[in-house]
Amino acid sequence: MPQFPSVEWFQALADRLNASGSFRRLGSCDAEVGIQVGDRYFEVDFDAFEITGVREIDAARAQELDFVLVQSPEAWRAMIEDIRANGRATGNFTLNSLDSQGAEEFARGQDYHRRDLFYRYNQTFQEYFDQAAKVETVFA
Repeated sequence: MPQFPSVEWFQALADRLNASGSFRRLGSCDAEVGIQVGDRYFEVDFDAFEITGVREIDAARAQELDFVLVQSPEAWRAMIEDIRANGRATGNFTLNSLDSQGAEEFARGQDYHRRDLFYRYNQTFQEYFDQAAKVETVFA
């Protein structure tokens, strides 16, 4: 069981999405996505019809990405638990809801045009996180 947050956990989601065949339905996606959990940063690289890389990075590298999804560890846990309970994100735990409801900006980026990739490929990113329904998770 991979621990959240870790490269192994994010890679488990990537492996499941890559194997699912969903990219044929969702279409191509090209984005360098950051995920911030507390003071830890992770990068997930979407390249056309697959996820080609998952790694832990530092804050400086995160600033170079298209955008970074930012939540507290508790908020990430609540989202993952909702996905596990329902088979996918529901209600206030979808990426769109998290972005539109929070006082803090959920999808952060230095360049508006690059941050817009969050909205353009949102369903692909949602499918990525929804893979957590099938990944046993231990929380740090």
